[in-house]
Amino acid sequence: MSKQTYNVCFCCRRRFKLSVSEAPPEIRTLFERYSDENGVMTATHLRSFLVEVQREERSTEEEAQGIIDGHKHLSIFHRRGLNLESFFNYLFSQNNSPLSPSQVVHQDMTFPLSHYYIYTGHNSYLTGNQLSSDCSDAPIISALERGVRVIELDIWPNASKDNVDVLHGRTLTSPVALIKCLRSIKQHAFVASEYPVVITLEDHLTPDLQAKVAEMITRTFGDILFCPSSESLKEFPSPESLKRRIIISTKPPKEYLEAKEVQQKEEETQKGKHTDDEEAWGREVPSLRGGTISDYKNNGDEDELDNEEDTDELENKRQNASQEYRRLIAIHAGKPKGGLEECLKVDPDKVRRLSLSELQLEKAAETHGKEIVRFTQRNILRVYPKGTRITSTNYNPLIGWMHGAQMVAFNMQGYGRSLWLMHGMFKANGGCGYVKKPDFLLKAGPNNEVFDPKAHLPVKTTLKVTIYMGEGWYQDFKHTHFDQFSPPDFYTRVGIAGVPSDTIMKKTRSIEDNWLPSWNEVFEFPLAVPELALLRIEVHEYDMSEKDDFGGQTCLPVWELRSGIRAVPLRSRKGEKYNNVKLLVRFEFI
Repeated sequence: MSKQTYNVCFCCRRRFKLSVSEAPPEIRTLFERYSDENGVMTATHLRSFLVEVQREERSTEEEAQGIIDGHKHLSIFHRRGLNLESFFNYLFSQNNSPLSPSQVVHQDMTFPLSHYYIYTGHNSYLTGNQLSSDCSDAPIISALERGVRVIELDIWPNASKDNVDVLHGRTLTSPVALIKCLRSIKQHAFVASEYPVVITLEDHLTPDLQAKVAEMITRTFGDILFCPSSESLKEFPSPESLKRRIIISTKPPKEYLEAKEVQQKEEETQKGKHTDDEEAWGREVPSLRGGTISDYKNNGDEDELDNEEDTDELENKRQNASQEYRRLIAIHAGKPKGGLEECLKVDPDKVRRLSLSELQLEKAAETHGKEIVRFTQRNILRVYPKGTRITSTNYNPLIGWMHGAQMVAFNMQGYGRSLWLMHGMFKANGGCGYVKKPDFLLKAGPNNEVFDPKAHLPVKTTLKVTIYMGEGWYQDFKHTHFDQFSPPDFYTRVGIAGVPSDTIMKKTRSIEDNWLPSWNEVFEFPLAVPELALLRIEVHEYDMSEKDDFGGQTCLPVWELRSGIRAVPLRSRKGEKYNNVKLLVRFEFI
């Protein structure tokens, strides 16, 4: 064992309910301040506490009385008010959430889609890794039920070339029929949110199969499919106007040959060379559906299918068979010919979607940060993981968000700190999958200047976080999970993920041998851009000789935090909420 063991008997299996003796000193002091001489917090007292400490200015005595009635079983005073025990219990209850307790969409949803961050999935059909996992509609359903609003499908001809499959091309991933994915999207699209679902198609099809896809989509979605009245939109519609609608985004068929030519030129340039990523892999792998690891990595999100048909014949087929397919595309995608400057040009007469890999964005941000911001004020930028993220890991989403990228595409089937940030961002705005971008990313100044992501900005506000204590591990974990013979030694990591100047992590001391750790530690976080700051909280169990054990995490949008003393529920590595594990935390903006 990593530390001294104790002969502790758990045979009584007591529930470790919080008792009044465990209330932090500040909670006791606040109770005394907001209660009468008999130690009773009446509805009048409780309302004052809610207004002055919790900053719930609109609270009424009737609402305060409702809280008292909900905890009357813990107080000998019943309807008169709360005693210290019932007050402490209320603070730790699920009704005292750090975010708005109800799933209420509170932002203005009438602006164009380009004004919102959109909860976006990458390779949404994969059940595991990027090379050999099964393709299925199950992860699509799971993503939609979590609130993801952009589903990506890579579509390829099936083995007999007469129908369409979804799979990660040039890999060992097993296919799933496109029609099955479309039907599952229709069934589950609006379970978590009534705001629109975008299907991004990475199209590797011949024109006749494009026509078949158009028929499938039309037949499956019917009236809920949004089809624009003109081929190219001058401005994107709003999420409000597109409630319960399905939107298709892909490259129009006219770009089919152009994209193929670009791909062939890129492959010729790369032929015979090892990229840095390939060197990291060692040597090429020869068994990926008849290709190599180079083929796999060149199979980017904008690539097209090899086709040996005569160009003129293909052109005729494309014009004749794909008109319906073209008509369904509401958000046009594609990269213009030329360099980065061409890609980021803003056309006043039409809007479009541009896709960049995380590495392409990082490189572009070095030299063209303000141009990216200007582009995303009207157009949509989608960022996707680099090809070497074989195990479905993710990247830091903040670099996309701080440049205004609406579709920061993530592998939703994995887990890790980057995905926790994604979950945290889209807890905002009632969890509807659309979060309004900050005004500074949407507006130009008097001289047409835009936000500079590299600018050093002054501190706008400071978030003060007091970590009081935690509970629930005794109920939610096996009693030998952390240590075989002794209670755990918990500590909390707390910090900010945001623009580089705001990003920091700190931690409390470890509390030895205690299922109910009480830290009572205060942290201050100066924030230059609170509109893009996410509060990260993790609990770990200290282990001297081995890796520290994980005890829960959460990520919360700072701009939606409710001031005051709040019960913060923690989640598993996969983002699933524990039944009982939570922290008591105070949030203040100073």
